[in-house]
Amino acid sequence: MISKASIDTVFETARLEEVIGDFVQLKRAGSNLKGLSPFTSERSPSFMVSPVKQIWKDFSSGKGGNVVAFLMEHEHFTYPEAIRYLAKKYNIEIEETEKTDEEKAALDQRESMFLVSEYAQKYFHDVLLNTEEGKAIGLSYFKERGFNGETIKKFGLGYSPEAWDAFSKDALGKGYQLEFLDKTGLTIVREDGRTVDRFRHRVMFPIHSMSGRVLGFGGRILTNDKKVAKYLNSPESDIYHKSKVLYGIFQAKQSIAKLDNCYLVEGYTDVIQFNQAGIENVVASSGTALTPDQIRLISRLTKNITVLFDGDAAGLRASVRGIDLILEEGMNVKVCTFPEGEDPDSFARKTAHGDLVEYLQKNAKDFIQFKATLLVDEAQNDPVKKAGLIRDMVTSISKIPDRIQREIYIQECARIMDISEQVLVSTLAQLVQKDIDEAGKKLKQETKERAFDIVRNEETQTQEKVDVLYELERKILEILLLYGFKTEEFDDIVYEANADGEIKEAKVKREAKVYERIFLSLQEDETQLANPLFRDIYNNLIAFYQQNEEFETDQYIAQLPPEFASEVTDILMVDEREQLHNWESQNIVVKLKDQTIAQYVSETILTLRWFLVDRIINDLKGEISSEPDADNSETLALAMDYYTLIGSFSKRLGRVMTRYS
Repeated sequence: MISKASIDTVFETARLEEVIGDFVQLKRAGSNLKGLSPFTSERSPSFMVSPVKQIWKDFSSGKGGNVVAFLMEHEHFTYPEAIRYLAKKYNIEIEETEKTDEEKAALDQRESMFLVSEYAQKYFHDVLLNTEEGKAIGLSYFKERGFNGETIKKFGLGYSPEAWDAFSKDALGKGYQLEFLDKTGLTIVREDGRTVDRFRHRVMFPIHSMSGRVLGFGGRILTNDKKVAKYLNSPESDIYHKSKVLYGIFQAKQSIAKLDNCYLVEGYTDVIQFNQAGIENVVASSGTALTPDQIRLISRLTKNITVLFDGDAAGLRASVRGIDLILEEGMNVKVCTFPEGEDPDSFARKTAHGDLVEYLQKNAKDFIQFKATLLVDEAQNDPVKKAGLIRDMVTSISKIPDRIQREIYIQECARIMDISEQVLVSTLAQLVQKDIDEAGKKLKQETKERAFDIVRNEETQTQEKVDVLYELERKILEILLLYGFKTEEFDDIVYEANADGEIKEAKVKREAKVYERIFLSLQEDETQLANPLFRDIYNNLIAFYQQNEEFETDQYIAQLPPEFASEVTDILMVDEREQLHNWESQNIVVKLKDQTIAQYVSETILTLRWFLVDRIINDLKGEISSEPDADNSETLALAMDYYTLIGSFSKRLGRVMTRYS
């Protein structure tokens, strides 16, 4: 368990905008910061960060919360893991007691796999640096590649011994379970029960998440055995999905965001060599075909990608297909090639930092120029091949979602290929329409399939468009969050006898804090919120108000349980919400600009009371018997009393109340 003092220190020190800035490119938007959602694929920013309130809200996915909630959502951390991550980032020493055996056993499967992977990385790194075999084979290889000690440490490189089960035996001896060694793919369990290290006799490249957690490994064999794969990757697992990770993203993320550009290469050593040469904003697809998920990972940090290719012409033609995929995701693409016989690794190794930076700047071409340069020589004077090349270029342009960008590229293509712009525009329109038609067919099919999956009963069909009770209860939470600690003057109705002895209503003004007024009103009616989430947030808020002498948003958010975060931040982050369509006809109170807070509170509580009384009347109607001899007098009398109460509410609210039913 982490001590409360340590948790408080972490919250006091951590800056939300700095932490989120490690994962999402943020830009100033008034007093807030905004960026693209890290949880959904979008092209227009809907992710907002409030440095003042120290909360964030992702309007596209509905997620929100404080700095810990972000790490839990984005990195799938547990609460303690998020606290430890922040403590490490801000060099805070945390106090915690050692886990008991029961707590260790309670760690979920995913976390256990992370622990095994992180232990494996440390093991392989230690073997590389501190054993004779590791130094003679693994370290010698890395030194031959030109990697220095600092680089080896930065990327956590390692070596897996030649013995069949050296790692597995060591891990089992340390108490790690075979189940998770098997599920991470680090250990292969044979049919006879024997264990074998998957990566035996290989140099090891750990693959990290954006936050630095070890997801899996790539292992390179050092012999010339053609029967064995040169590179071997961890198998797919609950924590490692090859198509969703990029090698080097953890080491590159800050540089990518700062320089607003990402270099994309193919292999592990390309990334490492560039880093050592002083260019850190580089990641690799690890030899796999580029995927939309990988591109979206980069798009969280920058909209600009420069793809680096070696000088092999055949490889260029094969790799150029990934450019269209990048364009489809709305990214800006440039391409840079190296001289024939060179790749990013070899070129960076022999080139000084300044010369390397200059080469990349001078040779990075726009994708349209690159395609023309790559294929025009093949077409030469062959009209058919030239037509195919032009169609290929226009197909790439059609993938760009932005219409203005498409038009500019059409103009550039017409200039380079010496062809009528009108012809290209016509071809582009056909391709775009084709994509739209295909997308429409796909959407229609998906809609049809969903229709078969949905079972609609009569109750669902007749359900009200607006869940009135939900909106009223949420409105109470909103009032508590925005105005709870304010002191207001409320009108109370009292009954006094006049000189003639008649009982008359009279208004008296009483001061109270808003949260006290709401709390006492609900207590008086013996009412609790029906929505379980709202009820828990309400109780949490009231307890916080009762235990603290003032309400600071950041303090409240810091102690907020993660499961409440999304709803609370949704209220706090939206200063002006659109009024719910036709609320007045639904008898839901809408705050008007000329209303005081006291009026707003009183009307909301009265409307809630009226709604609950109306439900009681409905229940009473259901009890009335249609039998000729039935005595319904008591039920009818009770119903009339409640109708009188509704009339009282109507009078106090100053408007006629209609029935919901």
